[in-house]
Amino acid sequence: MLGVTDWRLVLEIGLFVLGFILIGIEMFLPGLEGPGIAGAVSLIIGIFITANSIKEGVLITLIVIAILIVMFLIIVRFLSRGRAKSPIVLKDELKTDSGFTSSSKYDDLIGKKGVAITDLRPSGTGRFDDVDYDIITEGKYVNKGTSIVVYKVEGNRIIVKEDL
Repeated sequence: MLGVTDWRLVLEIGLFVLGFILIGIEMFLPGLEGPGIAGAVSLIIGIFITANSIKEGVLITLIVIAILIVMFLIIVRFLSRGRAKSPIVLKDELKTDSGFTSSSKYDDLIGKKGVAITDLRPSGTGRFDDVDYDIITEGKYVNKGTSIVVYKVEGNRIIVKEDL
């Protein structure tokens, strides 16, 4: 039969073990928040119950922090070696030939003539072949209604100049 002191020891050890397990889950699967918070609370309660003085509390806290750092390093190393699927690192490549695009392709607009339907200071809206696009000039102010031409495309930026 366990005495009062034995039950207290079991409670203290249980709180620390539970805290480390829950924080380990949070480190392995970030973003859940619940296990991390519950683990931190468990460790804090464990420190308060275990420590008989402020000096002991500081020492136990430093030991807990050291263990958490070691746990973090082990989990990072484990995930970086590919032994488990990392919830942080995206390994799939999103390529255009697979059907993924990050933005529309505007290269076919180069050389097209259109009209500024808003003032370009330096950005605004232009119409090319009855389609409106967000456009930009390279710093020059262009009035609404001015004839413009696309002379450069950088990613999803359509850069225009006045059509002279």
